Parts: sequence; C-alpha cells; structure tokens
Amino acid sequence: MNKTRFRDAYAYHQAKQRKDANVSRQLVLKQRRAEANGDPIRGIPTPFVKSFDTANPPNLPKMQPDAVENNVESQPQTVLERSVESLNFLNNFITKPELKNSLTYSYQLTKPIFFGPESERDPDDEAYQLRNHIERHKDAEKALNAILSLENAGGKDRTRVNVRRIIDRFGRHNTDGYLKPKAPSALSMNTSLSQPKPTPRAGPDVGSSEVQIGILTAKIRVLADWYENGGRMDKANKRNLRLLLHRRQKLLKYMLRKERGSERWHHMTQTLGLTEATWRGQLEVR
Repeated sequence: MNKTRFRDAYAYHQAKQRKDANVSRQLVLKQRRAEANGDPIRGIPTPFVKSFDTANPPNLPKMQPDAVENNVESQPQTVLERSVESLNFLNNFITKPELKNSLTYSYQLTKPIFFGPESERDPDDEAYQLRNHIERHKDAEKALNAILSLENAGGKDRTRVNVRRIIDRFGRHNTDGYLKPKAPSALSMNTSLSQPKPTPRAGPDVGSSEVQIGILTAKIRVLADWYENGGRMDKANKRNLRLLLHRRQKLLKYMLRKERGSERWHHMTQTLGLTEATWRGQLEVR
C-alpha cells in the first residue's frame, strides 16, 4: 500500500514560487554575464577592431594642449599612437605622405618649360599649356588615389596593412616608451642571483605575444565574417577558424600568466576588446 505524504498546499506553492524566482534570477545573471564577456570569437567590438574592415585608422580624439606640454601620463598612448595612425597606409606599401611628396615632385618634373626671350613667346599659348598641365596632373592624381585606395584593394592587401598597424600599435619597440613593465617578482629582486642581460632589440617587434594576438584577431575577424555570411558549408575555412581561435587562446593564457595586471595586458585587452570568453572554457564554432 502506497502511503502518500501529506503536504500543506500553501507551503508547496510558496516553495514553488521561491524556486521560480531563483531560476529567473539565475537566467538574468547568466544573460548579463554573457553580455559582459562578449562573443568568444569576436569579443567586444572596439573602434580599432572595426577599422580592420577598411584598414583605415579610427578617428582619434583631439589632443589637449596642456596634456602635450605637461606630458600627462593619463593619456600615454595618444602622442605615439597618433603619430603611428596618422600615416594612413595605402595599397602597395605606400603611405599618404609618400604619395603627396611623389605628386609634388612629378608636378615640378612635368611642368612645361618655355625657351627663348619673353618678348618672342606667345602668352596665350603658355597659359594654355599651363592649364593643360594642371588638368592632366589632377587626372593623374585622381587615378593614383583610386589605384592606391584600400577601398579598392583585396582582402590580402587589407590584412597586410592591418598587420603593419598592429605591429606599430602593440610592438614593444613602441610600447616600452609609455607602458610600464610588470612589477618584478621576489626571485628576480634577489641580488645574489646573477640576472642575464636582455638582448638588444633589432628592428620592430613582430614576435611578442600581444603582437601575435592582434594579428590572429585580425585574421579571425576576416574568417568569422566569411563564415557568418554564407560560408557555413566551407569546412576548410571552418577548420582554419577553429585553429586560429585555439592558437589565440593559448597565447592569451600565456599572457595571463606572465603579464596579468600589467599595463601591457590592459592595453591589449581594451584595444582588441578581448574578454574572458575568448580564453576561458571550450571554444566552439557552430
């Protein structure tokens, strides 16, 4: 004989109401946590990461004159990053200042030269030649701007320019000037142990972890855009995307052990929009 346990209906509904409230609260907290962590593939989009689509630098805030004169440390990256991002890279390994100097030189080189005494020359003919020269120079300048524009370039050219921008932004040959290194450990502060001298840097920094993470982030964004916009049946690029994600995850875990809490770590994560979802747990491409 089955004995049914007596339970007060009022207490049962009270317990059920508390459980439903707890479950709904857990769902809200889980949703907030997911929004804070961002996408495990893209993280939280930032202006610098969004500029990978066009390979043009985002608009930087205007510098305050007192911050420039007093060298305020609250804006450590503005002076150097402004000089780097103001280059405005073009296609075919050319920058806008180089194009401007070449156009100025070509204008003077192709300018018509008039010979003979001034009294024997025709002023109308000289004016016509000068107008024709200016019009042809404007057409050539317009054509060069169209050829060298990154808007007309391919994906490989934009990726190459983004890699150069990432090296200039995160390379330690630049960041060592305004980012403080991590505080030394107790073992390294022991003067009885002989510390090896650091090897002098030769050329720009292309191998540090933050530079490699930035390059992987740019490549991941390209593959993620392709995969989401009709490339879900592309198994090869899906596998490549998964490999890049796990490679970036390993580098982020290494940086977390070595540089956690340092200015390099905060500078990298804030600029690239990387959150815990990009290096914790299992990464899946669905």
